[in-house]
Amino acid sequence: MNSNRKSALKAIELFAGAGGLGIGVSRAGFHPSLIIERDRWCCDTLRENRNVIDNDWPSPIEGDIRAFDFRPHAGIDIVTGGPPCQPFSLGGKHRAHADHRDMWSEAVRVVRETRPRAFIFENVRGLARQSFADYLGYILLQLQHPSLPKRDGEEWADHLARLQRKHTGKDTVEYRVLHQVLDAADYGVAQRRHRVVFVGFRADIDAGWCFPFPTHSARALADTQADGSYWDRHRVSRRDRLMMKAPSSGVDALPWLTVRDALADLPDPRSKEAAAWTNHRFQDGARSYPGHTGSPIDEPAKALKAGVHGVPGGENMMRLADGSIRYFTVREAARLQAFPDSWRFHGSWSEAMRQLGNAVPTTLGEVVAASVMGHLQAVA
Repeated sequence: MNSNRKSALKAIELFAGAGGLGIGVSRAGFHPSLIIERDRWCCDTLRENRNVIDNDWPSPIEGDIRAFDFRPHAGIDIVTGGPPCQPFSLGGKHRAHADHRDMWSEAVRVVRETRPRAFIFENVRGLARQSFADYLGYILLQLQHPSLPKRDGEEWADHLARLQRKHTGKDTVEYRVLHQVLDAADYGVAQRRHRVVFVGFRADIDAGWCFPFPTHSARALADTQADGSYWDRHRVSRRDRLMMKAPSSGVDALPWLTVRDALADLPDPRSKEAAAWTNHRFQDGARSYPGHTGSPIDEPAKALKAGVHGVPGGENMMRLADGSIRYFTVREAARLQAFPDSWRFHGSWSEAMRQLGNAVPTTLGEVVAASVMGHLQAVA
């Protein structure tokens, strides 16, 4: 976090949710000058915690991004955010451009109106599926040529054709854009969470950037379990040692973090000590069924899910070595998303878990944003 606010690079955070990406961007050294989110509960969460990371965070604007004019913010250093992902989510209806919740055109509009030096957008990995290849290409072309918007009444396929003609013409791109599917576990998050990340630099910036290399690996975790150091560190008895299956080879890296690693110092939510922790209340009713068996405690968690019709239990519960299961508390889920322990979530357990299930792991956001920050500073 940069303490000199006059010199800090400024950010606009769109579709802010509960603040996962925003926390990472702020930790990387950017200072948010504008935060926009339409969900009431997420805005309550953001207001409650605006002084946790930075005592100068602005209060979020609660409203529809489509009603907001971003031109007064032209020249911002970076725009970040996660356009609503339901059109591409594996748990959604997969309607892409036909879904009214698809906000990619609005993300592109913000880039067009603000002309930032860089942007970071993220989405669910479902967007990278083969069935969405044409639409993914359409998104990339829009991000590369934001000044060529879709006309009123124009079909997306016709807009795509205009973008393709421009892209293959004499004009250069306005933004150089890369995208890649990243697994948060590979960057020090105790969760197997895959996100498609888009990073773009304005064409006049010679950034020479690439995606950060992974810092953690499954192979390294398996090695520490095989040599006993992992079990000894956590004082796990031999009968409770369930080895993780891992590839026979891997990069030289730190071990993946596990659920046990992330929650090691948290008391059992059924104990008296749990009352001293924010959002750490036991939630009854966990049930295992085929395909929903919980996250093994000695592996990274499965990706937390927000759920379309409530919270799906299998992704949001842990499985202990003895086979017993229980739901993650909100605080435990927040640990798996690398939120600070002081970050308070508003709403019921299911509402707070929805916010967490839609969030970006803060560590993943920080790793990408810090890399972008370093390159922007190098060319300043």
